[in-house]
Amino acid sequence: MAQQVPLDFLGDLRRTHSCGALRAANEGQRVVLMGWVYRRRDLGGVIFIHLRDREGVTQIVFRAECDGSLHGKAEMLRSEYVIAVEGLVEARTAENINPNIPTGEVEIVAEKMWLLNTSETPPFPMEEHVDVNEDMRLKYRYVDLRRPHMQRNVMLRSKISLEVRNELYSQGFLEIETPFMTKSTPEGARDFLVPSRIQPGNFYALPQSPQIFKQLLMISGYDKYFQIVRCFRDEDLRADRQYEFTQIDLEMSFPQEEQIFQTIEPLLEKVCAVAGYTVKAPFPRMTYAEAMQGYGIDKPDLRLPRFWPVEDLFPADAGLTREGLPLVAIHIPSTGALSRKERDELKDYGRERGLTVYDDPKRLERDFPGVVEKVRERTGAGENDLLLLAGWRDEPKGQRPEETVYQACGQLRLYAGQKYNDRHKLLDPTDFRFLWVLDFPMFEWNDEDSRWVAAHHPFTSPKDEDLEKLTTDPARCRARSYDIVLNGVELGSGSIRIHRQDIQSQVFSAVGFSLEEARAKFGYLLDALTYGAPPHGGIALGLDRLVMILAGESSIREVIPFPKTAKGTDLMSEAPSPANERQLRELGIQLRRPQS
Repeated sequence: MAQQVPLDFLGDLRRTHSCGALRAANEGQRVVLMGWVYRRRDLGGVIFIHLRDREGVTQIVFRAECDGSLHGKAEMLRSEYVIAVEGLVEARTAENINPNIPTGEVEIVAEKMWLLNTSETPPFPMEEHVDVNEDMRLKYRYVDLRRPHMQRNVMLRSKISLEVRNELYSQGFLEIETPFMTKSTPEGARDFLVPSRIQPGNFYALPQSPQIFKQLLMISGYDKYFQIVRCFRDEDLRADRQYEFTQIDLEMSFPQEEQIFQTIEPLLEKVCAVAGYTVKAPFPRMTYAEAMQGYGIDKPDLRLPRFWPVEDLFPADAGLTREGLPLVAIHIPSTGALSRKERDELKDYGRERGLTVYDDPKRLERDFPGVVEKVRERTGAGENDLLLLAGWRDEPKGQRPEETVYQACGQLRLYAGQKYNDRHKLLDPTDFRFLWVLDFPMFEWNDEDSRWVAAHHPFTSPKDEDLEKLTTDPARCRARSYDIVLNGVELGSGSIRIHRQDIQSQVFSAVGFSLEEARAKFGYLLDALTYGAPPHGGIALGLDRLVMILAGESSIREVIPFPKTAKGTDLMSEAPSPANERQLRELGIQLRRPQS
């Protein structure tokens, strides 16, 4: 327990400066600071306190020779006690300047102190770089949020949100809120349901996104909409996914894709500048097909070189890959020679994904004279680089079998690139490579349901030239959709929407919705499309992921003040928790115990 000491009251006392704001220019000023005791050093006749608030720390000096009573009061201070101090700003001597803090040129010579509250011993150190069990941090999140790196992350998030608002307001967008309690619609993940007390047996759903409502705002004539909005998805959690997350959501009337890009690129330039980084638009662009054929993934990390199909360089009967499927050359720079064990690990990783990996260029050169040199020319691989060839030997898989091969090769490329990053050092977390990926497939095949499902969402417009493929060749039908990608992370996804009811009905039919099902789930949207719906489109950016990358973190839990664990629990508030019988009775809900 915290020691029992008499506490003071502020009365009319007001803070004049933040702890992180004082500099040499403030010398001689009388100031009042308030904050938490961060560090304490007792040298007998002199006590030094580092006082901390969200802006930083300042050193406070208590000298027994100046005021014994005040010095005695300072002796009672412990970590995380809350105090107010009045004193004079004094320059430190040259040998006593602390270069590790911005306020290191000055200190406060205390003349008065108020003890405002005591603190239990913190459950973990408040230092910058102390490794603490995450469960402990989340249980005591209100303490963890005081730690310097968490304060920086939350403040960065706030600054980014403000910059987003300023930029979108400057471009003529209106900030409009959409409902949190709405109708359940199929959008790729499970909904969180909210039971209705007034209408027992009926449920609201928390929105996975404001998708339909922002389309309705365009139909309503608002032209440019945005909001920084909370969204909810009941899906398995991981480092970059939470049940509740935040989107920078926007929609425009009468746009072409180019106008969406010209809206987002300056926004991201300014957001990166807030975090201290410079990026330059326009960002490169590639189609989904190009991304798959060069990177094996729809969110390429451009810091690593692409791979190349090379089956055309080998004889038709080479037998290195299944006939009709690609043979891929993967190139990772500056790895040097690998050990046999390292090469076996790469081959095993590829084999687990259906690939046969050829790791010995000298053997390939012996079997196919002159071909390896051509492979090196195509890929740009040097003698000190890792060069792998990967082929597919089994039966083709999937509705687009070549993509199955590219995806497996993409996983091998990333595995090798990340495994040997300490050698090539290409994956610099501050080297920001933005990319637009365009023209995604309209549909994906769902093996479980044996039907096509919308790859993006069912309100995405097909490309005009692919309209007939909605029914004749859904595997090759392309959508007017686009993603913004940063260093292998999908930051945002958007599309030009369907604004005609006849095309929307065709898409619903293509994904297996009967007319009755479509009207039951989306009747109000189908009706709205008949009342002069303009062409429209938009995008949603993941704010949590964006802040995570700019803060140099590897988990969005580091940039969300009160996140859930990987099991979906809040260790601090102990949510979720049971509802009592009265609450369940009012909602008309009776629980069934799970069968053992």
